[in-house]
Amino acid sequence: MFIPLHDGVAMRHLAQPLVTFGFIGLCVLLWLASQGGMLPPVEPLLAAGFGIIPKVVLGDAFLPEDLAQAPTWITPVTSLFLHGNWAHLAGNMLFFWVFGDNVEDSMGHLRFIVFFVACGVMAAFAHALMNVDSIQPLIGASGAISGVIAAYLLLHPHVRIWGLVLKVLPIAVPAWVAIGAWIAVQIFQGFWGTESGVAWFAHLGGLLAGLALTPFFVRPGISIRERWGR
Repeated sequence: MFIPLHDGVAMRHLAQPLVTFGFIGLCVLLWLASQGGMLPPVEPLLAAGFGIIPKVVLGDAFLPEDLAQAPTWITPVTSLFLHGNWAHLAGNMLFFWVFGDNVEDSMGHLRFIVFFVACGVMAAFAHALMNVDSIQPLIGASGAISGVIAAYLLLHPHVRIWGLVLKVLPIAVPAWVAIGAWIAVQIFQGFWGTESGVAWFAHLGGLLAGLALTPFFVRPGISIRERWGR
């Protein structure tokens, strides 16, 4: 497993990645509020009411009327802001911190918001379609962040990323190697793995969404073909 820590790519178009900072801050604040009693516990209450539940979204299941909840149609979005535990939150926010700023820089604030939400929604429905009878809520931003990782791969394939292999060994490798290995893990786990509790098909759905949408969201003049042709 490769844990990214730093890429060193300078911002070219924006002074600060405000959307990236804002999303990380909001996710951390919501998690802290749930831990401090200012909000109901994420699991099970917030997850059930604001996460995406495949059998509710695509099937005939319904939530209890007395449960605080978002309208079903918006749960693919509200689910992006909730995380079950500190490790879940920290892992997602670390990946978003490393990759999000440069993708936001290449798209601009507003287009990056739309891109991120679109990837998250597509990831949520990919998960739901592969688990139509599940009543387990899906929460977390990993599907949307997978779309951001896909965009980074298209935009900065040759950048060297510093990270940890096996959680301890520091190494710098080209983005296409690190992300390519990450994609291989998602595919293997999604189709042949036995590890439960991880929404692998949400990751794959977000990844495909990111690959498909990135060319339509980057700033005019940015050529993905030229960046891969170096």
